Amino acid sequence: MRVMLTGASGFLGGHVLERLLAESVQVAALVRDPQAAADLQARGVELVAGCIEDPLALETALAAPTDCVFHVAADTSTWRGHEARQSRTSRDGTRNLAAAAKAAGVRRLVHTSSVSAFGQQENVLDEHSPRLGKQSWINYERTKAIAEELVLEADARGDIEAVVLNPAHILGPGDTRNWARMFILLEQGKLPGAPPGSGTFADVREIAKAELAAWRLPRHGEQYLLGGEHASFLELIQCIAKALDCKAPSRALPAGFLRGYARVLDALSRVTGGEPQLTPQSVSFTCYHLRVDSTKAMRELGYQLTPLRTLVHDTCAWLRAQGLLEKS
Repeated sequence: MRVMLTGASGFLGGHVLERLLAESVQVAALVRDPQAAADLQARGVELVAGCIEDPLALETALAAPTDCVFHVAADTSTWRGHEARQSRTSRDGTRNLAAAAKAAGVRRLVHTSSVSAFGQQENVLDEHSPRLGKQSWINYERTKAIAEELVLEADARGDIEAVVLNPAHILGPGDTRNWARMFILLEQGKLPGAPPGSGTFADVREIAKAELAAWRLPRHGEQYLLGGEHASFLELIQCIAKALDCKAPSRALPAGFLRGYARVLDALSRVTGGEPQLTPQSVSFTCYHLRVDSTKAMRELGYQLTPLRTLVHDTCAWLRAQGLLEKS
């Protein structure tokens, strides 16, 4: 068996890669910098230099017979200064990948989208919820919705058999850039406060299992929302603080304050050209209450929900093992 994987050096992609290698699957990984990914090559991964915006690189990666393409790479920026780049990666890159897979005769495409493709809705999200991200003012939501629509349209045309996965907030071992920053700042006493929203927190390890289950699913044209335990961001931060044995905020910051502060930083960034620490888009995510129903994924992919306390404990243990947290 041979598969192609995008995002192999990333957080979720790394976990998908681990599961594929554990099953002795031959993996071709599309990487922007092969030298930076030399550790993957040492583990038997076939490296192909390039990116999904480059059709020639995709053709090269799929030159050998390939059973499945796992599209895990993503641009998660919430800054307007990265919108053009994000659109090229999410929209144009996904279109290129679907076309290249069709040309190479690949049977299955497992496309990792996000619950953000559904936009910010008051109701609990499931597979029947309207995909409102296309109308969103947030480029990340908009491009995620457009990209997964392109994939499902390719499936409907018979170009390729596709399955779309929509993870919620992803936590777990292996994270050094996303939610891990909250753990580190909290331990250092530098987290200014908790945002007023709430989220659904998914275990990266369970998502990786779902990726392989989606590959082997007898049906196609399906979509699965991958959530977890629901908690406010204040509850999440207090759970992390308990695991780290450090002080946590006692209340959430007002949404109006965060929105106003983000607008000020955004205005300054237009002068300096630098990316601000907080953007109106990121504040919108953390003031929103995300709830996800994963019943379908649990029933058809064997997906499981990890308790938030366990997820936080395992993430802390991994960060300590990597020397990214000071306390032992």
